Amino acid sequence: MQAWHVHENGEPSEVMRLADVERPTPGDGQVLLKVRAANINFPDALLCRGHYQVRPPLPFTPGVEICGETEDGRRVLATPALPYGGLAEYTVADAAAVLPAPEALDDAEAAALHIGYQTGWFGLHRRARLEAGETLLVHAAAGGVGSAAVQLGKAAGATVIGVVGGAGKAAVARELGCDVVVDRRTEDVVAAVKEATGGRGADVIYDPVGGEAYTQSAKVVAFEGRIVVVGFASGSIPSPALNHALVKNYSILGLHWGLYRTRNPKLVLHCHEQLTELAARGAIKPLVSERVPLGGAAGAVQRVADGVTTGRIVVVPGPAEGEAV
Repeated sequence: MQAWHVHENGEPSEVMRLADVERPTPGDGQVLLKVRAANINFPDALLCRGHYQVRPPLPFTPGVEICGETEDGRRVLATPALPYGGLAEYTVADAAAVLPAPEALDDAEAAALHIGYQTGWFGLHRRARLEAGETLLVHAAAGGVGSAAVQLGKAAGATVIGVVGGAGKAAVARELGCDVVVDRRTEDVVAAVKEATGGRGADVIYDPVGGEAYTQSAKVVAFEGRIVVVGFASGSIPSPALNHALVKNYSILGLHWGLYRTRNPKLVLHCHEQLTELAARGAIKPLVSERVPLGGAAGAVQRVADGVTTGRIVVVPGPAEGEAV
């Protein structure tokens, strides 16, 4: 089979190599999966760079999220067990963590549902307790993680403000359903959010960016507001001023979705059931902006690393959907 291997750490486009290798052999409690579609995530870039919290032995295959097929023909969602990631024709995953793929979504859409939407659901509902009628601010609203939070926020009955970088991403955020879109490249984010909320600020802020985005969040969070720290795509990890959180009376909430898989796996299943129901009634639908064949995976990971994409890029082994066979 074909699989992408990383033999040394560095930029994805430089260190990922497509190779012919043997199919992985499942270990105890694992299943072999044929990869139907693999979603590209920012952690794939971090894995290549050696900057992720998990550092698999070299060589390894990136790809942390797939829609796959079991040997008995079931269509499932899985997070592959590294070092056998999903940017390959076959991978392995822990059997206990495999979930049924929603019938309402095609393979590429299903591949993009698991991590981003689970993260969004846990962040907004489990951690921030978002309520209908509240205002939700989403940084990087046109990206993979942000677009999921926008859809989940709208499904929950919130007013959603999306912060993006550039006119193209602003158009995507509007299509996603954002009630207000702020282009950080041409607008003062703090002033625009205060104007949109009548000076009150946002009740919940969803931040996968860090850096300057977090600084802005602290200036526009409402009384009893909640800032959900999801990641640091900017590469800058902020140091919050806790005295500021005290005097403004807001909460700073960390979210590490992966912990729920070991600490409370039943809640992960409950979340998946909720997401499946939302997908069935059309309330959420992963934004797949590009579908590429397996041979284009290295370039796709690099584009995600560079922050130039909208929605999700999904790798489909074999010809991409719509291409001639």
